[in-house]
Order: sequence, then structure tokens, then C-alpha cells
Amino acid sequence: MKRGQGPTIRRRRLASELRRLREAADLTIDEVGEKLECSASKVSRIETGHVGVTPRDARDMLELYGLTGDEREALVQLAREACKPGWWHAYKEVFTGTFVGLEADASSLRAFQALLVPGLLQTETYARAVIRAMRPDADEADIEKRVAARTARQQLLSDPSPPEYWAVVDEAVLHRVVGGPEVMAKQAARLLDLAQLPHVTIQVVPFGAGAHPGMEGPFLILGFPEQADPDVVYVDSTSGGFFLELPPDVRRYSLMFDHLRAAALKPDDSVAVIAAAAERYSA
Repeated sequence: MKRGQGPTIRRRRLASELRRLREAADLTIDEVGEKLECSASKVSRIETGHVGVTPRDARDMLELYGLTGDEREALVQLAREACKPGWWHAYKEVFTGTFVGLEADASSLRAFQALLVPGLLQTETYARAVIRAMRPDADEADIEKRVAARTARQQLLSDPSPPEYWAVVDEAVLHRVVGGPEVMAKQAARLLDLAQLPHVTIQVVPFGAGAHPGMEGPFLILGFPEQADPDVVYVDSTSGGFFLELPPDVRRYSLMFDHLRAAALKPDDSVAVIAAAAERYSA
């Protein structure tokens, strides 16, 4: 699948277009809800992409906005395509389709992590140790389901048309012993292997860099191939991540990432630090 062609990005694109058309028709969300005999909150959630829109609802809204002919049918077809389940549907208990759907459609991913190896770069044993530590009340079946879901996500980096992936991690990630020395040795070896891929760049922010913009916490900037799909920032948190889509927010995090890249060791030097960690854990 080409980047930017999945159901989640299509839903996001349709939501944006429906909002634009409503505003062009000089209608409020309340007026649309009243005319279509549905709640205003439903219209709002459709326009923000929080819920999908059925082809029938899309047709009714587009007729209300005065769109006819081929233009209307093209957007109704977009609604049909946006309703198709993605591969992540099998793991719906683990994560929402919004995040993994956008991740799967992204043409570039810029990640920062201060405490853990980024999810797309984790080995299975490292991921299992992390999930078990972060979810002490989870049973083994739930843990294994989450490990399987994370492993499925990682196939993105071996896709025939993979996104450009750039990860910056704090040096603390290499010193925090997750799962024991053997797990860390294998994890460091995996980072070295992935760093050799032409579409993957890994940098380490050394302790000597002092305070840096990433101390606020981990984040991911997702970029998309089509101009109609603006970049979005995903900010991770223990209570569940959230998206930032307003241009000022995206610019702020993009600037933070640029400063992090500047504070980090160069990619080749970062690989050397990771290699040293691999040797230390293997000893």
C-alpha cells in the first residue's frame, strides 16, 4: 500500500473536506444537526475525525451543502474506503485505529524518547518486559496480545515503501536495564541493525548535552505525502496519548525535534555509543 492511502488518513481527509464545505455553505454545526435530525455532537465528531461517517451520512451532508454530481460521488466513495477495517482491527483491544492508522499512512516519522526504546525499534523480549512493568495488573494473555500488536506495527519499517524514520533517544535509554543484560544486549544489537537501513536514522542525546527540549516527554511527529494531509504530533502519556494538529503546535514540536537533533551525537557517533552498550551488556 502506498503511503497516505489507508482508511484512517482517508477518514481524516473526508472530515476536513466536510468541515470546509459546511463552512462554505454558511451553516453551523447545530443547524446541520437540526436539518439532518441528528445530534450536533455527532456532526462535530465526524468533522474532527473522532468517528467515521457512513456513505449515507456523507451523501446527506453533501446534499445539504449543495455538492452534486461527480464531486459528491467522489467524496461518498472516500467515505466507503474510510470504513474499511485496517490490519489493526485484529488488535482493537490494544490500541485505537487512529494512531496506528496514521502511523501506517505516514511518509515520515520523527520520534523522541527519553526513557524507553521507541516502540517500532523494540525487540520482542524488550517489549514484553516494558509492557509487563507498565501494566503490573495485566495477565499473561493481555501482555502477549500487546506484544503481538507491537510486533505487527514494526512491519512498517520493512514495508516495500517504508516511511523515513528518524529517532532521537536520550542516553538514559541505553543505561536503563530493561529485562536484564541479555535482553539489553539483543536490543542494542537490533538498534545497530536497524540503523543500517537507508530509511532509518538513530541519534543519541548524550548526558553531557544537559537540559534539552525533550525533557517534557516523548512525542512523535507524523508527516504525510499529500499536501491535503497536514503533519500531526502524537504526544504519549501514561493515561493515553493525544494528537496536536494546529499549525502552531506542530511547528513548536518540529522546532523541538530540530534542537534535539542538534544536541544529539551525529548518527555515526550514536551508532558507536550503541555498539559500546551492546558490548557492555554482552560481557
